[in-house]
Amino acid sequence: MKIINECFTSRLEIKKSIFLAFLCPFKDFKNMLERLKNEHPKALHFVWAYRKFNENKQLIENKNDDKEPKGSSAMPCLNALRGINLVECGVIVVRYFGGIKLGVGGLVRAYSDATNLAIANAKLLDFEFKEKLQLCLDIGLLSKMEYFLKDKKIEFEKEFNEKKVLLTIYFTNLQKESLFAFCSKFSPQQLKNENES
Repeated sequence: MKIINECFTSRLEIKKSIFLAFLCPFKDFKNMLERLKNEHPKALHFVWAYRKFNENKQLIENKNDDKEPKGSSAMPCLNALRGINLVECGVIVVRYFGGIKLGVGGLVRAYSDATNLAIANAKLLDFEFKEKLQLCLDIGLLSKMEYFLKDKKIEFEKEFNEKKVLLTIYFTNLQKESLFAFCSKFSPQQLKNENES
């Protein structure tokens, strides 16, 4: 399985219709869809598809033809993602209608090609399941913790409140041992595992 960690785009013009594909990590998908609708008010269609894992590690797929003929647009996008087993991502294809109808077969090819062009532009990474850990730590320790996490290429998010920082850390099996060894250096007053609360 493959993933991406940034957005990739493509542009395709067929019979005066323009297809703009935006391939992005799933965490950015909803914001990207909203942003594109604001940035492209004259576009007629915002076709999308995504593949992601739920909390039970089951693969969830969803798609939307956005008023294009059923099966002509979102399914080809989804099939392009399936074709290279791309997960934890979504694709949005913005269509500007050029005045010439493409027919169902033409739409299938156009949406598939636009998605495949964005995939061809993408830097694909190997997928690994990640565990989630939430830690509450003293704000004075944040720079030391951030340095460690960045050095080990461990994903994290931070949220501040008064004198504490809530860190949500996403780590692979290979990163687990070094992460737990590093965290064991701190006292329970300095660092609290929120998963155990």
